[in-house]
Amino acid sequence: MQGTYNGLKLPGNGQPIEYRNGRFEVPDQPIIPFIEGDGTGRDIWKASQRVFDAAVEKAYGGRRAIRWFKVFAGEEAFRKFSTWLPDETVAAARDLRVSIKGPLTTPIGGGIRSLNVALRQILDLYACVRPVKYYQGVPSPVKHPERLNVVIFRENTEDVYAGIEFKEGSEEAKKLISFLNDDLLSKAKKKIRTDSGVGIKPISIYGTKRLVRYAIRHALETGRKTVTLVHKGNIQKFTEGAFREWGYEVATQEFREQTVTERETWILGNVEAKPGISIEENAALIEPGLEFGTQSFRESVYAEVKSVLDSIGKSHGNGAWKSKVLVNDRIADSIFQQIIIRPSEYSVLATPNLNGDYISDAAAAQVGGLGIAPGANIGDGYAVFEATHGTAPKYADKDMINPGSVILSGVMMLEFIGWKEAARMIENAMEKTIQQKFVTYDFERQLTGATKVGTSEFATRIIGNM
Repeated sequence: MQGTYNGLKLPGNGQPIEYRNGRFEVPDQPIIPFIEGDGTGRDIWKASQRVFDAAVEKAYGGRRAIRWFKVFAGEEAFRKFSTWLPDETVAAARDLRVSIKGPLTTPIGGGIRSLNVALRQILDLYACVRPVKYYQGVPSPVKHPERLNVVIFRENTEDVYAGIEFKEGSEEAKKLISFLNDDLLSKAKKKIRTDSGVGIKPISIYGTKRLVRYAIRHALETGRKTVTLVHKGNIQKFTEGAFREWGYEVATQEFREQTVTERETWILGNVEAKPGISIEENAALIEPGLEFGTQSFRESVYAEVKSVLDSIGKSHGNGAWKSKVLVNDRIADSIFQQIIIRPSEYSVLATPNLNGDYISDAAAAQVGGLGIAPGANIGDGYAVFEATHGTAPKYADKDMINPGSVILSGVMMLEFIGWKEAARMIENAMEKTIQQKFVTYDFERQLTGATKVGTSEFATRIIGNM
């Protein structure tokens, strides 16, 4: 561990968070690095830090305190060090384990395509965790926003975000297209147009299983009853379709006693509804049109039914499956309507990278938007909590932006390190402030009778409501 990073000394009155045997060990005075962010990040961070410190002080009476340590990324880092993401910033995040950041500018032109993606890949923060729930008083475009309460686990390192992409007309693109057309697709009717840009979409067994494993563990630890695998496997069979299959393998092989798949509930439910039902009859109920399938397909479904009954008939039968975590799957485009028309049926979503990017923002729109949408990027031994919105530079230094995204990301961080009392205090106080209709401009223009306040006053009122 270094004593200084980017020329700044570590706080002498704090201690680093440690990670041993798969667990974080958090001292009462943890040193937590922060990146205040670009644009509006400066206003947002100042307000948020006041809220965090007040909650910790009120919750623990001075026994605990966060020792904040500033590190640099984005525009401020470029001005000071001529690099968007200094190596010592990454080193601080790695050495000190848990950090938090505001929104960062994505550099235009060459170099790092996204500072957020770079941090995730360098520290192998494979799980992007986005909780989405409603706070009373927040304006919403749907009638019952309170019915949506999900946690989205988005795989964070693979898929199209792996950054394996070649520009149209480049030598790399020409070589790859030639290889695909002349070798792999030589006998196929489909060809790639030679004027194409080309990207590679890797989805691995390793990356998929550790993400789904994390999602299922979260469901078990927090009492959530469903885990839904979101994919586009009907079209992308060997990437997203494989994500689905590998996800089910995790559920049935690693969490067999605690989980049941949706298809297994149909089989077990059929036996309970009609004792003595034959395997063939059961198969016909779970697979409509089975009689029109090939003999080999029918045999495979019969074998599936028999396998389920033989393996979990006793442990999960007679209604026992109803107390297990249900693991199901939904096609990616379908889930967009599902979270609107049947939101209460979903609790934990596990998704590949791109699907998770889309669905997390769409879900946030139902409960107030990205202005109060928190997020975290978590790996084995490291975690970075972050605002999920952009930098909005035209509003920078005007004390008017909603700090809710960073504040609620801090709530996630406090929960993560086990300081749940402070986390609940912030959540409750923020909800009360919104119900009192003292809100920033984004909410004020949607609420009748609301009073518009600035970023700093919103924080002050939250502190007053603790």
